[in-house]
Amino acid sequence: MSFLLSAAAFVAVLTIAVGAAWALQTPRSPIADRLARYGGRRTAGQGEDNETEVESRRRNAPLTDAVTRTVERAVANKGFAQQIALDLARANLKLTVSEYLVISGMLVVATIAATALISRSLLVGSIFGLASLYLPRRFVKSRERKRVTAFNTQLADTIGIMANSLRSGYSLLQAMELVARETPPPMGEEFGRVVREVGLGLTPERALENLLRRINSDDLDLMVTAIKVQHEVGGNLSRILDTIGNTIRERVRIKGEIKVLTAQQSLAGYIIAGLPLVLAGVLLLLNPSYMMKLFTPGWYILMPIIGAINMVVGFIIIRRIVAIEV
Repeated sequence: MSFLLSAAAFVAVLTIAVGAAWALQTPRSPIADRLARYGGRRTAGQGEDNETEVESRRRNAPLTDAVTRTVERAVANKGFAQQIALDLARANLKLTVSEYLVISGMLVVATIAATALISRSLLVGSIFGLASLYLPRRFVKSRERKRVTAFNTQLADTIGIMANSLRSGYSLLQAMELVARETPPPMGEEFGRVVREVGLGLTPERALENLLRRINSDDLDLMVTAIKVQHEVGGNLSRILDTIGNTIRERVRIKGEIKVLTAQQSLAGYIIAGLPLVLAGVLLLLNPSYMMKLFTPGWYILMPIIGAINMVVGFIIIRRIVAIEV
């Protein structure tokens, strides 16, 4: 057991050191890397220097870069990798899929090592390590929800700006450029992406579909659908946007009132479901032998299983009760 704990301590220190080196390493110019990768022309005096610089970077690349490239090749063209990439884009995290997976793996290793040292049990460390796999996904989903909420809060006013711009003689693209300049994030940066995509050759409708894929919002879906229908059949787009803006503004107001009225019940659901898990985790760290008796073979092993099922069912029921659709 002492050997396992020593190994766990070594792995924890190594993981923390590698993570710190990765976080503090000098950033390289992404533009220069892309030009070196895709550029086919080199001046006569710079060809050898560029090749020497690329080879030098490959030799001096940190270990984390090699790990990231290996993971990237392993998960290329996988379905779950595409879903992770979509979630990272929706959360506006400047990470690749391989970097996200490497960070998740480092978190699991560090959690296993730390909890094994505290509890002096490798099994307890493994349990907490598996549980820590949920934390990165939870963080990404939390950022995505906050981003969508902020976007929906700004959407009604943004639609009003676009409607007034169209009414004053602007085109749809000019109205979106105005929104990109005048509105704060996340609205301004997302419409800035739309304008850049149109400048690169996409149609406004296609660029708005890409926006809808990044921002999973029903209100935005309503606006994009109205713009696409108006593009196909014609009509007064400014008046359509005014109607949609009023509808979205009322929906946001009603959702806010419902959230205030159901906040106590929602918080109670999280507390009731999380308190037994937190208490079990603390006892598992402080006295592993006492808690592990619940998982020894016998009929009483059904007690934690039935308790976990009841907690999950109760949490789902509470969430369904307070989830009022508008």
